[in-house]
Amino acid sequence: MRDESPLDRFRSVLAGTARAISHEAEVDVAWTADAPSQSGGNLRVPMPGRALAPAQVAEARGVADSFALRLRHHNEALHNRAAPGEAVARACFDAVEQVRYEALGSKAYSGMRSNLDAALMQRIAGDPITRAGRADEVPIQVALALLLRETLTGQPVPPAAEAGAALLRDWIETRAGSDFEALALTLDDQKAFQSRALDMLQHLELTQAPDQDPTDPEDSDEEGEDENEQDDDDSESASDDQPSEVAGETSDGDEDSDSDTESERPEDAADADMADEGEEGMLPTRPNRPWTDLPDKFDYKAYTTAFDEVVSASDLCDEEELTRLRAYLDTQLKGLQSVVTRLANRLQRRLMAQQNRSWDFDQEEGLLDAARLARVVVSPGHSLSYKIEREVQFKDTVVTLLIDNSGSMRGRPISIAAISADILARTLERCGVKTEILGFTTRAWKGGQSREAWLATGKPAQPGRLNDLRHIVYKKADEPWRRARKNLGLMMREGLLKENIDGEALLWAHSRLLARTEDRRVLMVISDGAPVDDSTLSVNNAGYLEQHLRKVIDWIERQSPVQLVAIGIGHDVTRYYRRAVTIMDAEQLGGTMVEQLAGLFEEE
Repeated sequence: MRDESPLDRFRSVLAGTARAISHEAEVDVAWTADAPSQSGGNLRVPMPGRALAPAQVAEARGVADSFALRLRHHNEALHNRAAPGEAVARACFDAVEQVRYEALGSKAYSGMRSNLDAALMQRIAGDPITRAGRADEVPIQVALALLLRETLTGQPVPPAAEAGAALLRDWIETRAGSDFEALALTLDDQKAFQSRALDMLQHLELTQAPDQDPTDPEDSDEEGEDENEQDDDDSESASDDQPSEVAGETSDGDEDSDSDTESERPEDAADADMADEGEEGMLPTRPNRPWTDLPDKFDYKAYTTAFDEVVSASDLCDEEELTRLRAYLDTQLKGLQSVVTRLANRLQRRLMAQQNRSWDFDQEEGLLDAARLARVVVSPGHSLSYKIEREVQFKDTVVTLLIDNSGSMRGRPISIAAISADILARTLERCGVKTEILGFTTRAWKGGQSREAWLATGKPAQPGRLNDLRHIVYKKADEPWRRARKNLGLMMREGLLKENIDGEALLWAHSRLLARTEDRRVLMVISDGAPVDDSTLSVNNAGYLEQHLRKVIDWIERQSPVQLVAIGIGHDVTRYYRRAVTIMDAEQLGGTMVEQLAGLFEEE
């Protein structure tokens, strides 16, 4: 206890408080430099500075209190059974549920109320509602949650979001004002509350009444509905037109285009569950799209490449921040290092076994075989007492790890991806295999400068890719691991992970490999979803990015000397890649990477 720092003591206090609030004895609290998340009883809350500034302490307390209230008052299975299939409606449904259980805590404990307020202020600070100038720029789930919180707790909308919420206040209160009062009466009954919430979403025209949906005649059945049937119903109901008031929620383009795109992009329940673990309503949709045929004349293009960038990780933040982020990654490494390192050692043994030299014995000439020394002494003229060293052919190899740096990788998936890449790079370096580590994302949410240029030219139809690419080099193939180790910490940086355009990233990584001289070139892609960029999909067909990805993969697998392998985290990539594996838990990533590489190296 004497060596325990104030930060450690504060974490212990947070964990004890969370256990008391949640009535769960196994709750644990860990620090994170990324978005807060919860997985069972493991709570990951923002790490305050060593000085324990009051504002940072209050934020950490608020996040921990919110997660603890969720454990105590929220039934995830009940919530998912009743959740609507439409993406915007689901985001609203999740947001009002968070308001419900936080309101229970605010009413019960005045100290908790101030903590939750501090966490909300921090969450709102980076939300688009603070920058909205028009009603179609306001995320409806955020405005709805803030206005409902005002009714349930009496607390006003935070000043930073007041102007944005005001843009939708009249529209929401006109249609759902009476629903707010009904929700207030069912605060401590989740099932009754969600029933009223679904009524409210119908009044806001975000969902349809069950008797108006011809594709789902049995929608009123509650307990026995199969999840696969639910996914099918969601896909069909999502094809109905969304109201124009909500069209701006997934993109800030023109209303008609956005509405069409929203109707074509269903979000399945698994992706919604992933979003629950981070900032609710802020993570991008990562759908498992139904298989679609490639059109005969599919032509992919970018509206402009002027704002794209290929950048070294060390250029995206200063040395001091990289050091801090790497230190945080090292703390995450402690829990997984023994497992992943053991697997990496297994890979090293396999590789070294292939690279070991062997001997041909009983030769007429060569080096004297020590095992035949006695025979040489007794019978010096005896032949076949020599050996010749023979070197096993092991192809000179380079491996590229291409890691999805999109927003839905936040939290545990990106941490484990960085840890696995770190250990794998060290292992392969010891075996003489060069390793390159790359990441891909976009420079901005929903378009950036590319979209602004498109708007300035009058919004021409079918512009193609409409966002600014950001391709990140964490480690070059010829760069020693010790020089690049800090760069991997950048994946932990808040705000780095945005949207993902997989097809162009794959072409970029592939072109770098083609420039290499090694005999064997391996490209391993790690992703947790299909390509998603709201700006591009709002003005092109819904499968635009996916079709391009499939075209690129098919070309590489058929014509390229590069060996391509993919690992999907919670996402079925086997329908895209010929050599692929899907894992449902990010904890499996390290072992899967090792096994896939080992299998490739053992091939002739």
